[in-house]
Formats: sequence, C-alpha cells, structure tokens
Amino acid sequence: MGILTSMWTGVSGMTANGEALGVTADNIANSNTVGFKASRAEFQDIMSRSIGGIDGGNQLGRGARIGAVNPLLSQGNIENTERSTDIAINGNGFFQVKGSEGVSYTRDGSFHFDKDGILVNNAKQRVQGYQANAKGQIETKMGDIKFPKALVNASATENIKLDLNLDSRHVDNSKTFNPKDPYQTSHYATAVEIYDSQGNKHLLNLFFNKGENREWTYKGLIDGKEVEGGAPEGQDLAQVCEGKLTFTEDGLLKSQELTNANFTFTGGAKPDQQVKFNFGDDIDTGGKGMEGTKQFGKESDIISWSQDGFSAGMVTNLSFNDEGVLTAGYSNGQVLDLGQIVLANFENAEALTKIGGNLFKQSRDSGEASVGAPQLSGRGSVIAKSLERSNVDLAGEFVTMITNQRAFQANSKTITTSDELLSEVIQLKR
Repeated sequence: MGILTSMWTGVSGMTANGEALGVTADNIANSNTVGFKASRAEFQDIMSRSIGGIDGGNQLGRGARIGAVNPLLSQGNIENTERSTDIAINGNGFFQVKGSEGVSYTRDGSFHFDKDGILVNNAKQRVQGYQANAKGQIETKMGDIKFPKALVNASATENIKLDLNLDSRHVDNSKTFNPKDPYQTSHYATAVEIYDSQGNKHLLNLFFNKGENREWTYKGLIDGKEVEGGAPEGQDLAQVCEGKLTFTEDGLLKSQELTNANFTFTGGAKPDQQVKFNFGDDIDTGGKGMEGTKQFGKESDIISWSQDGFSAGMVTNLSFNDEGVLTAGYSNGQVLDLGQIVLANFENAEALTKIGGNLFKQSRDSGEASVGAPQLSGRGSVIAKSLERSNVDLAGEFVTMITNQRAFQANSKTITTSDELLSEVIQLKR
C-alpha cells in the first residue's frame, strides 16, 4: 500500500537529515580546533520502483539518504602565535607524523620538543622531515626533527678567503722581510682569526712583500707561545706558513701558491692542521681574476675575509623559517640548519580517512603521498610562528542547521499524515 511506503520514505528523510545535523554539529564543535577541515553532508535520492517498465518515466522515489560526507579543504585563517615551534601551512599539503600507529598526516602545526629533544605533535607523534649533516647542510634523508646538542662541537679552520688590494706603487724588492721586525720590513700587514681543532682562537698575522715582475710573497706568523716549538730566539712571532701571488699587467690575480705551511698548535690540538688560502679566482686555474685580491695603484687594504672554523658554543635560540628549515643559533656566532619539515600532497586529499586527534590516514582512493620540501610540486608554503585555524564558517553552519531542522520536521509531518490516512482506512471496517 502506498500509504505505508510514504511512511518509510518519511523515515529515510528524517534519518538523512538527522545524520546531516550530526555533521553540522561536528563542524560547530570543532570551530576552534587547529587545522580542522569542515565536512559537508551530500544527499542522494533512493529509487526503488518504476511503474512504467523499462521505457522510463513513471518512477517512484523512496526517500533520501546520505551519499557522502566530504571534507571542505579550503584554507583556514593563519593566526600569528609568536611560538617558535608553531607552523602553519598556506596552500596544499599535510605535515607527516609517525607514531605507534604508523604514518599519519595533519594540518595541525602546534608542535613542541619532547624530553628527548624530538619535535612532536600533541599526540606525541614525531614530525618527519629532511635531516642536516654536521655542517648544517640539508640532505634528502628522512627522519625525526631533533633538537640540537646543547653544546656544538668546535671545528678547526680549513679554509681562509681573503680579498685584498696590494699597492702596485711600492718599489720592487725595496724591503727585505725580517721576522724580528715584521711590521717595518714588510710592505703591508694584516691579520685574520683562525681556530685549532679544539676551538681555540689564534691570530694569524700576514705580512706581504713586493718582489719583481708583479710578484708578492706573504708569510703568516702566530704568537710563539701558541705553536709547538715556539718562536726562534729574539722573536715574539713564529712563522707557520708562506706563499706567493702574481698579478697581470692589469692588476688581476694571475696565480696563487702556498709554498710552505705547518699549523701545529699547543694544548693538544691536532698537529699539522691543514689550512687552504683562497685569494680569489686566479687566471692560472681557470678564473678570470676579476674576484678577490688585486694589485692596483691605491693604498694596500683588506676588503673582506672569512674562515670556516669556530669554537664550541651553546644553543641560544631556535627557529623555523618560512621554508620549514629549523635553524639553531649558538653563542659562538654560528648559525646551523638542523633539518627541514616536509609536506605530503595527495591526488585526492578529500578521500583521506579521519582517525581523530586532527590526524588523517592514507586511503585507497586518496592515492599515494607525494612527500617533499614545501613550495615544490604543488605543495604549499609554511609560515613560522603561526597556526592555521579551523575553516568552519559558523554563520553558514547555523543556516545549514536550520535547514536540516526544518527538513527533519517536514519529514516527520509526512509520517504523521500517513498515520492519519491509515487511521481512516482502519475506520472503514466500522
């Protein structure tokens, strides 16, 4: 009988709208959940009878049901927090975390370091990323993001780079270098700092003398008390290296050579420390002589210098940049990269499975995760000291709630009306 069918049709409508109201309630409940993505209930009609045969038409519907509950992956608002371990994603992608249940994905970037110095989320799952080597260079090796050691190891100087101008107006061989009186017997003197294997700092004094045919010789001297064997009698400084530079007629660097070196410091540091000098892109090794040391007719001067050694130091600050790179600053002035957070992207992110705790799992329909650095291959960027808020639109959710409520009430009227009609049928017997 059609009356009974209409009652069940009303029941399906009440069930579907009740479930849709549950989706709306979940959205509203999570309006303040970090990284939460709202969902939307999508209805389907139920077709169970055709009174017109296979020719089409004359079809009777049997109500409605929830066909799918799909997430709305629109961008949530980014809120600044000033907490160094808070990270927000702007665009596509998910953070990858690993725990006892395997690999999961999340948009919630409220991270912190646990007691073991590992970056984790609020569920204690470890945030995954690219790790850095001892020199602070990011490699494509996946693993946990770890807090650095409190004390960074010292590193001996291996390379010294100098950019000088040596005055071409000096007369050739006008001075003969004497280590007992180096400043008066050299055409130019300067100094740079270097470090031994234990991180002790030493002042390397460099003395330059002009010879014939645009050739300069240089000698490096250090306080005799800081090198094995000390300084010769009558000298305060001990020679540790020497070399020569030649220039073209245009004043460009033609060649450079370290002819002798012996960096062996006191205090148990590594003996015969190897130090390379780089005065620029000399012509003899394929350069153009345009960068680095030159010989022009102006006062000798040091323009810039750098070296790669440093002493031991303590961590003074820690921060992420907008590429997801974790950087530590140390008391010795060094700044080293420790790792880079990766993002995972999916061909069908809407098919990810929610498992609670702001986490998603990969599903068959979502496709495989494309994991890599932010801002590459369609992955979004990350914003440090920020969190992505829920994308729930409360005003829209209340409108949807009212709509579901009215639809539920209307379907209930279908049932009560059908009940009244059945009552009339029963009264026919009387």
